[in-house]
Amino acid sequence: MTRPSTVSHRWHGGRATDPSAPAPGPGAARRRGRRPRPGHRGVLAAFLTPSLVLFLLLVIAPIVVASYASLYKWNGFGLPENYVGLDNYTRAFGDPTFRGDLWRGLVLIVLSLVVQLPAALGLAMLLNQPLRGRGVYRLVFFAPYVLSEVTTAVLFTLVFSPNRGLGEAISRWLGADAGAVFADPDTVLVAVFMVVSWKYFGLYMMLFLAARQGIPKELLEAATTDGASSWQAFRYVTLPLLGPTIRISVFLSVIGTIQLFDMVWVLTGGGPIHSSETMAVTMYQYGFRRFEVGYASAISIVMFVLSLVFALFYQRVVMRRDTEGAITTQGVQR
Repeated sequence: MTRPSTVSHRWHGGRATDPSAPAPGPGAARRRGRRPRPGHRGVLAAFLTPSLVLFLLLVIAPIVVASYASLYKWNGFGLPENYVGLDNYTRAFGDPTFRGDLWRGLVLIVLSLVVQLPAALGLAMLLNQPLRGRGVYRLVFFAPYVLSEVTTAVLFTLVFSPNRGLGEAISRWLGADAGAVFADPDTVLVAVFMVVSWKYFGLYMMLFLAARQGIPKELLEAATTDGASSWQAFRYVTLPLLGPTIRISVFLSVIGTIQLFDMVWVLTGGGPIHSSETMAVTMYQYGFRRFEVGYASAISIVMFVLSLVFALFYQRVVMRRDTEGAITTQGVQR
């Protein structure tokens, strides 16, 4: 009868290893996970090269061209020749219209963070409950996001069209005048925000709903067993676990508001009297209507710098734990 071996074996990745063998160095696994094989380098290059070429042509090159054009007084025809340095930037920050664009953008951002995202979160929590027909409700609230921005703007232009729009007819029946919301400087910005919220409300609702469904039920059951009320379970269990989704939603909302253009352009064209104008609308007005491409390029660079500074600050300060967690998870998986 064969005598059993007294040497125990450890299993690593499906292979038995002798414990008496020297253990690999602390960086061996990391090196094995990161060092591409010679045959894989060609595959990596084949997949990365088209993306890098497109990125250089469609992202980096326009930024470089706009930065160069912003230093000239140029109408867009021929080559820039009248060098003005930073005069276009000085003109932008001295222009009441552009300063108003900054203020209106800030107002839209605050409204999005205070009204749109909390409402989407509340509705997501409601639709997570066992309601009859909740699938239909989810579809109804998410459907507007499928529409393009231009289609949404045209739709609301028809709804609030004077004398023939559905919204105008209903408001007159109620004794109001909803057709003037896009023509009144005091209400146009709020009206634009409502249209934007109608368009993107479903996206944030689905993000929150997906994140909520990813929370293990055992955690909430444990909180309930310990005597926590529904509000306490939401406040101390659900809300912290929804933190990464809330933070990325805030990021998307702010960046999208800074770059808001097409919906405002179709709805109001920036009017009346610049009351709904955004930085992107002002850039379009000067670049393609007045042919002041140098000044419009300066505005575009300001938009880019604002977005870049916010993105870097937000990711480094607010989303730091989320990104570090993702990197750590990837390292463990490798």
